[in-house]
Amino acid sequence: MEGTTVLAIAIGVLVALGVLVLATSTKRRRDALLSRETIKRDKSDSPFLGGEGEVQSGRDVERAAVLARRGDSTALVPVDSAPPAPWVAPDPEIVGVTRRQFFNRSIVAMFGLGLSGFGAAVLAFLWPQLSGGFGSKIRAGNLDDIVASVRDSREPFYLSEGRFYIVPFPEDALSKAESAGYSAAVLPGMEAGVVALYQKCPHLGCRVPFCPTSQWFECGCHGSQYNRVGEKKGGPAPRGMDRFPVEVANGVITVDTAIQIQGPAIGVNTTGQESEGPHCVGASGGH
Repeated sequence: MEGTTVLAIAIGVLVALGVLVLATSTKRRRDALLSRETIKRDKSDSPFLGGEGEVQSGRDVERAAVLARRGDSTALVPVDSAPPAPWVAPDPEIVGVTRRQFFNRSIVAMFGLGLSGFGAAVLAFLWPQLSGGFGSKIRAGNLDDIVASVRDSREPFYLSEGRFYIVPFPEDALSKAESAGYSAAVLPGMEAGVVALYQKCPHLGCRVPFCPTSQWFECGCHGSQYNRVGEKKGGPAPRGMDRFPVEVANGVITVDTAIQIQGPAIGVNTTGQESEGPHCVGASGGH
């Protein structure tokens, strides 16, 4: 026989042996799981079968068992409803604030207090001061005493509460001040003999100190210079020193720091005062 024929016969024999082995193992497994008695009973009639092979469902069997316990009675037994329980006030300890609620409410309360305090501080900072301090009318002192103090010390009278200097204004320079275009709000103070100069430099806001040697106001930040009455003499400032209205009543000087008036334009020089000594700050801004 040829090799192809032998191979075909061998494959057929192997397939037949495989089918035989599979069938034998399946039967043995079934016999191993189920005992002979179980297999025998499985083939007998079921006790749940009625007469002549009638089949009963599991629900029917359960219903029959329930009826047997009730004594074969299918009547419904009425059940009386229980009377309503009397109302009892809840225990405050039970319905009170829980620990979680306490902490949550405490955190919210602290946040609220913090924000309220911050808001109050902001409003207090932005709100104009109606009595005392910068931004209100400040009583500086007696006119004669201040003028005498300035002449004796050769330095302007400085009031830190109002952030201004008070310097004498010469009477012979009033006509020049009027022609130079000074504001009508500051002319009454000049007529009384004094000027209130704002301490802040019009250039970039630095505080301008007074130089005792040159008798000028000289800014240490960028070298702007002003004469004794705050008129610009040098440096990068765009104008003279700003000033506040002055009122003199019964010999007492009152300065209104709520109204800030721009200083005189560049080139205004009503007093003609020149430097009386070495400068404390160079015009270029260095010491």
